[in-house]
Amino acid sequence: MAREAVGRPPEETLSLWKREQALLRARVVTRDTEAWQRDPGFSGLRRVGGVDVSFVKGDSVSACASLVVLSYPELEVVYEDCHMVSLTAPYVSGFLAFRELPFLVDAVQRLREEEPQLMPQVLLVDGNGVLHHQGFGVACHLGVLTGLPCIGVAKKLLQVDGLENNARHKEKIRLLQAGGDTFPLMGDSGAILGMALKSHDHSTKPLYVSVGHKVSLEAAVRLTRSCCRFRIPEPVRQADIRSRDYIRRTLGGPRPPAPGQERQEWAPPGSPRAFPLWLSTELL
Repeated sequence: MAREAVGRPPEETLSLWKREQALLRARVVTRDTEAWQRDPGFSGLRRVGGVDVSFVKGDSVSACASLVVLSYPELEVVYEDCHMVSLTAPYVSGFLAFRELPFLVDAVQRLREEEPQLMPQVLLVDGNGVLHHQGFGVACHLGVLTGLPCIGVAKKLLQVDGLENNARHKEKIRLLQAGGDTFPLMGDSGAILGMALKSHDHSTKPLYVSVGHKVSLEAAVRLTRSCCRFRIPEPVRQADIRSRDYIRRTLGGPRPPAPGQERQEWAPPGSPRAFPLWLSTELL
């Protein structure tokens, strides 16, 4: 039987979490703060980071928290930090950061102390930023606590402020023709909470990009697109691949190819698949 994290926290704890989110939300910066962000080719950007928390199969407590740093624009991994962790907070919708974030902040702090020359200039986060029930998703939370520019990159639409994965939304997705095509995610409030991005010419599902901290939505979308060799931007993709491989190596089981060997170009319909079967299509 899978070990389960403790049940839903008491309302007092949820109230404290909401209060912390509200206080930290006031510190979120939703504009470009770095010169490289305003450059069309991101001149001056040399290092991009990605974070991920992968769970042991059948276990909602044991996980691997990973941070990777990639060179830019080459998108080659130059730093990797993977640690097995035990999560004590339960998953509660809207409060993911309180479950996973402490371990990611620790990883950033280790890098800052041990190899500061490799600190990323921006972090891509598998999750949402201002596209969130409280306007303060995990990408915002991580950005405020670390002081780093952060971008939220979600694989599924968070249905908030009237946004729905309904027929109208699916029709907009259908109209995305080429990699780089987008449409805005405007809530009932009139606010644009993010952008749906077709990240790759052959992707059938968009990414949902939102501002985390210290970056504009326009720059966040451009950078996310420029980091995509497949559907998922390479910093997030590599963090996921390496965290899962670390779990395999730590707990046993078959190992996938070494990082780098699995990266192949997309194959057109009718030709042999250019990615190995062990690699989840969610990462492509």
